[in-house]
Amino acid sequence: MDILKNKVISAAQLFAAGIVPAILSACLSCGPVLDLRDFSDADLFPPVIEKIIATDEYNITLEFNEDVSLNRDVNISPELGTAIVTTGDSNLTLTFNKAQIAGTRYIIDAEVSDSTGNRMSFLIPFYGFNPNLPKLLINEFTTQGSSTHPDIVELLITDGGNLAGLWIVEGTTDYPEESISMPALEVETGDYLLIHFKPQGIDDEIDETGSLLDESAGYDASPVARDFWVPGGGGLSGNNGVIAIYSAPGGRIIDAVLYSNRTSSSDENYSGFGSSRMLDKAVQITTEGGWTGSGDNGSPIPEDGLNPDDSTATRSMCRLSEPEDTDSSADWHIVPTSGSTFGSLNTDAVYE
Repeated sequence: MDILKNKVISAAQLFAAGIVPAILSACLSCGPVLDLRDFSDADLFPPVIEKIIATDEYNITLEFNEDVSLNRDVNISPELGTAIVTTGDSNLTLTFNKAQIAGTRYIIDAEVSDSTGNRMSFLIPFYGFNPNLPKLLINEFTTQGSSTHPDIVELLITDGGNLAGLWIVEGTTDYPEESISMPALEVETGDYLLIHFKPQGIDDEIDETGSLLDESAGYDASPVARDFWVPGGGGLSGNNGVIAIYSAPGGRIIDAVLYSNRTSSSDENYSGFGSSRMLDKAVQITTEGGWTGSGDNGSPIPEDGLNPDDSTATRSMCRLSEPEDTDSSADWHIVPTSGSTFGSLNTDAVYE
């Protein structure tokens, strides 16, 4: 059998190839009944990577679902030098002698095995550690966009830094829908970034990374704020969703907003959120500290979110002109018709 030639394989691979079932069938047909308890108690599955994150400029940590050991040298592209490997508590920590470049996408090529010999080879990305991330807030957004005023999310820089690797996502790190990763770019306190979630895909939609803020000419591009366009973006969920900012894909949460026009009684299976995926998003941002839940044991319910029903393409959902951040719907209001202020100071006027 080719699968056995010059290979060391696990019990899981034997099952997948049909070898063990065939042996069992043959044994059962020609002799005493085989005791299957040895197989039912066996670990037949390879390790699973649960998380990977750069913890500083020289170290990355890979979290697994069980204790693992490294089977061969780790290869990183772009190259970071020789890795020193430390194991413990189902983790592998890799320490390199070259510093990561902030926001750069790296690929790890490695192989690990668990205590029973189940192996897993993997190629997985991570993003270079950014020691100078800015502080920022989701400051204004629309989810009921029109053909000429598509969905936008405005970010306000509250303390300057470098955007390298910053990740803005509809959804969460485990349940992403549409997203954009930011380039290495210095920003200052008071700067605005406009993230256009439904671009037309035209040449005039330019990510403004230079000194000129009026380069972009797509719908609702601002001449005084930096415009960025989500690649292939189809728009935000209109009535029931999550928007979040992370330090990098898979990184720590920086800010989030939950919005929903549903209630706890809208369904019985998903706490009112309508689907398991939407419930999981809401649970994740509350668990990560990006939003506050008022349900049992701090779990989220739809009423915790900002209700978007009165919003339109020009009636945006926004914070106050002097924004508060309590990670709750109390920070937000809907502005009057044509009251959106993308790229400039928010209005405190409320739609009635």
